[in-house]
Amino acid sequence: MTSPPMDPRPLVVAKDVKKSFQHMGRTLDVLRGIDLTIDEGDMVGIVGQSGAGKSTLLHCIGTLDVATSGSIKVAGEELTTMSSTRLADLRNRTIGFVFQFHHLLPEFNALENVVMPGLIQGRSRREMEQRAKALLEEVGLAERILHRPGELSGGQQQRVALARALVLEPKLLLADEPTGNLDSRTSEQIHQLFFSVNEKRNTTIVIVTHNAALAAGMARVVTLRDGRVERDERRKADTYREPGSPAERAASKTGKVEV
Repeated sequence: MTSPPMDPRPLVVAKDVKKSFQHMGRTLDVLRGIDLTIDEGDMVGIVGQSGAGKSTLLHCIGTLDVATSGSIKVAGEELTTMSSTRLADLRNRTIGFVFQFHHLLPEFNALENVVMPGLIQGRSRREMEQRAKALLEEVGLAERILHRPGELSGGQQQRVALARALVLEPKLLLADEPTGNLDSRTSEQIHQLFFSVNEKRNTTIVIVTHNAALAAGMARVVTLRDGRVERDERRKADTYREPGSPAERAASKTGKVEV
């Protein structure tokens, strides 16, 4: 007898999240009450106009910033009441990051950049190098592991950054405009890597993007407007991720996300 499929478990739960900044004596309300649940294994695109609060929300989920009020739980742990030390520990155990700018260390080669997070945690070099080599091969850089960032193209550098984000096997991968500095062909290759990581590893991935083609290929797209969730849309499997699908073609031509 076949067991019924298990319901997905929430990995990120945000409730009434608000974030304000003080600027020149004025209060700037960036997040104005975000409610969002992201399940294990989800791949979510966060879109919206500049200033909508996309990156701020990502940083609050990733413990790089602290919400002014509300609740954020990651892997069942409440972030808003944690000390900075506990936040750093959770971040190192649970979350990987990929940014628009890869932030690779220029004096180290690709392999050394990828193993660095594990070495900082005190893990053995042998263990981390085995993981790093496997990941660099997975992202198509098996022949480039001894090359320094300056000897790699922009797309190759971002592949190294993705491998580095995955080396500690995080449950949650957060990406902020990961293809913002890449040409369209290279961007598509990086997009496919994200989809592959999600499918093969069941890694939960949240991507902030202005890239219409990337968003058009995702099963779930959350649109922010003025610091709030304006839309949260899930698509059927036959309406996204198909090469040359109407959504992708329309997005690439018009720059608009077809949802």
